[in-house]
Amino acid sequence: MQYKKAETSTLYRLFHTKASTEVLLVSELESLKKKLEELKHEVGIVPVEWNEGRVRWLDVTRLPWEERVQETTSVERLAEAIRKLEIRGAPAIGVAAALGVAMAAYSACGSLSDVVSAAERAIEVLSRTRPTAFNLFWALDRMKGTLEDAKNECPERLKERLVEEALRIQLEDIETNLKIGEHGERLIESGDTILTHCNAGALATSGYGTALGIIRSAWRKGKEIRVIVTETRPLLQGARLTAWELKREGIPFKLIVDSAVGYVMSENMVDKVVVGADRILLSGHVANKIGTYTIALVAHAHKKPFYVAAPTSTIDPKSRVGGFKIELRGEEEVLTVLGKLRLAPEGVDAINPAFDITPPELIHAIITEKGIVGRPLSENLAKIVGQK
Repeated sequence: MQYKKAETSTLYRLFHTKASTEVLLVSELESLKKKLEELKHEVGIVPVEWNEGRVRWLDVTRLPWEERVQETTSVERLAEAIRKLEIRGAPAIGVAAALGVAMAAYSACGSLSDVVSAAERAIEVLSRTRPTAFNLFWALDRMKGTLEDAKNECPERLKERLVEEALRIQLEDIETNLKIGEHGERLIESGDTILTHCNAGALATSGYGTALGIIRSAWRKGKEIRVIVTETRPLLQGARLTAWELKREGIPFKLIVDSAVGYVMSENMVDKVVVGADRILLSGHVANKIGTYTIALVAHAHKKPFYVAAPTSTIDPKSRVGGFKIELRGEEEVLTVLGKLRLAPEGVDAINPAFDITPPELIHAIITEKGIVGRPLSENLAKIVGQK
């Protein structure tokens, strides 16, 4: 998916302001669009984007069998897409939510209060979609701030400000991922085999990826690397999505069942582990896809470096362990294969936590766009969060 040239004319038509303001507006929006256009060649896959008042996304539940693009002007439909994991990955969820607020405002007709109400309602609806991914709330807080700053403007100016902020969040996410890749690839040596879990690639962000962004950067630097990908039960994000991305990039990899992690570590088939994150606490605790904690324990037992890659927007500066909700998803995800073939006998119950928490003593470093945060994580995370 790519940004279309036609969008510029739509934005010209939408905003009717004084000539000087309009020139400034077009300049700001064109600058954002130009940067996005320049970066799309580096990121390759853009899973969620703005399209003339609509939000468009690549439905990752259909991968690898079909590359189906969905599009909507409905906040409820966008929220459903996030809940059903058509859009997934903490950064991608945050970007989609920001675009959803802009979409709601863009579509609103009437007075200033009508536009404000539409945006506020979108924030409320989208905030209820995924409780663990911190980027969702971070992005919605940014949109709330813009709404507060601009809610005394005329309706069209408020709309323009929200669209602009959403696009800025998307652009920042892409730039952040590229920086994470740049910092993280320095930890990768030619000849390394890297184990990764779930999907922390382009499909989980605005493009390029976090954990996979590091792997991608190392590969593009000419380093001879291999990747081991966990299938990631129950929804197989590793087998379906990470494998799809690595195959497109031409990076050599092998797929394993989740329970083979101990085997490949004990056989010295892994040099490093790199995973993403859905929420990072200032204590250094990391919430990520279920199974991450187990992998970290095995890596620790076999003295393999365990790295987390995530933007600083994933860092939750207020919560403590136990102070936020770990999402429990429907048991049918465990009892069936992707909701189709039933695995367990009728009457069997299942527990399906989507995430677990890895303690800081198992993590060697957290790789962010601001640099590599080493131990002690709590002390160094506090420093990096305080940076402007």
